[in-house]
Amino acid sequence: MNNGAKKSISLFSGAGGMDIGIQDSGFEILAEIEFDEHCCSTLRTNAKKQKRNTLVIQADIRDIDPQVLMKDLNLKKGSLDLLFGGPPCQSFSLAGKQLGLRDERGLLLFEIIRFANIMRPKVILLEQVKGLLSSKGNTNKRGEVIEKFLRELEAINYTPKWRVILAADYGVPQLRERLFVVATHGQNGFVFPEPTYAPPKDCRGLFHYEPHVGIGEVIKGLGKPDPKIRGKTVYERLDSHVDVTPPRDRERIAQVPEGSYLSAQTHLSKDLRCSLTPKDTTKYLRLHRKRPSNTLRCGEIFYHPVEDRYLTPREYMRIHGYPDDYILKGPIRSRTGSVKNLDQHRQIANSVPPPLANLIGLQIMRFINEQDI
Repeated sequence: MNNGAKKSISLFSGAGGMDIGIQDSGFEILAEIEFDEHCCSTLRTNAKKQKRNTLVIQADIRDIDPQVLMKDLNLKKGSLDLLFGGPPCQSFSLAGKQLGLRDERGLLLFEIIRFANIMRPKVILLEQVKGLLSSKGNTNKRGEVIEKFLRELEAINYTPKWRVILAADYGVPQLRERLFVVATHGQNGFVFPEPTYAPPKDCRGLFHYEPHVGIGEVIKGLGKPDPKIRGKTVYERLDSHVDVTPPRDRERIAQVPEGSYLSAQTHLSKDLRCSLTPKDTTKYLRLHRKRPSNTLRCGEIFYHPVEDRYLTPREYMRIHGYPDDYILKGPIRSRTGSVKNLDQHRQIANSVPPPLANLIGLQIMRFINEQDI
């Protein structure tokens, strides 16, 4: 343990996307808590590879006693610099049923407050889907869940600031909107990083922005992927550049122009179009090389922009901003198959893009250092 480094703890760590960015901004991650076994394998593999002493705990966070964890990590109350995490988002997602607190996964949001109340970190960082802002609580009122969360932060003397951030505006080639909440003790002098990228049409104004990055720029150079081995759920190619496309799907993909989607191909038979309706504009999408990707999601895998196949987990990692030496563990699911817990595509889709986490982490580090002067 580096006694001079700023100390942090990661909750709901997933595959470690936010952790990569936070670590790169100068924080030492003392512990990562995650329920999914495959994500934990990913976390442990990379901690060992990087020769970090991070404690990876596979557990339901509700079973963790923060006081015991503090003792195990030799932490005193108030000595932790940053507590961060992104709880499961399905109960708040605009793409889901939006059950909010009626879904027990929604209650996990408040675990970060339980930990903060005991540990009293200098800063709390939460990532969540934008749908949290409109999620209903016990009285069926829109926005009730986020209001409750912010009130509970204030009740333990934290002042929250929040912002919805589009990853593409910060150099990540993905149109991914997420809510970030940063809470600090007393007055909150934290400042969110400002966007440095914009759609090409908005780059000619008074303020200088770089144009949004297209996915073609980041997935080039990977070469031809290996095919998925039929009947096997774990693939040991360390870079995860594995093609999961079934033969019949290649026939469908070949009919979709770059930047378009399957349901728009009305000249195809219903068998090839999978009975999609014209409203299905984000399903079975072929990405465009010169544009950012749509939000990577768990329920589907996007088509490669020019090859007749699905994107590989490694290409997902490139689009998300993971470093090339980062290793994913666990199964690579067949497009039509299923696996226990999270496969590699879903590990990435669930995570925070590391470059975005890094920018926010640098701002948090700047804020903490200013308080220490």
